[in-house]
Amino acid sequence: MSVSFVSFRTRKLLTTSVAALLLSAVGAGVTAPANAATPVTPRAVQEVRAPGFNAAGIWYVFQTNATVRVNLTQDGNGHLYGSVSSGNTSGTVRDGSVDGENIYFTVDWSHGPVGRYTGVRGPDRRLSGTTVDLRNPSSQATWFTERTF
Repeated sequence: MSVSFVSFRTRKLLTTSVAALLLSAVGAGVTAPANAATPVTPRAVQEVRAPGFNAAGIWYVFQTNATVRVNLTQDGNGHLYGSVSSGNTSGTVRDGSVDGENIYFTVDWSHGPVGRYTGVRGPDRRLSGTTVDLRNPSSQATWFTERTF
């Protein structure tokens, strides 16, 4: 898997070029001058944030009410797949992704709950966040990892 990074200047140039192309295609009569400090971009042009880190592998979530073993695979678009376990209970990751410095994944636990984990990578490169049972929203916990990403 190869990862390429695009500089801010290149992204700005590409965004401006795409905006000008879209504006000319839809017939808009006003565009920003080429040397404008802030390019005018239509709502249709949105920046897609690439995964800022790789969450793949086996790692542990330390929740306020349990410890969860996480086993994830991450594709090039940041989508997450895998399984989790805690004690004798297992679960399947229904959906999830890494977007910039954020992570989320939803777990279908074998004993019924559906856990929604959301978190962020901090300056120490560890993840932390909250989880909520989507079937019982009053059941919530905070969590963190000791592993760095």
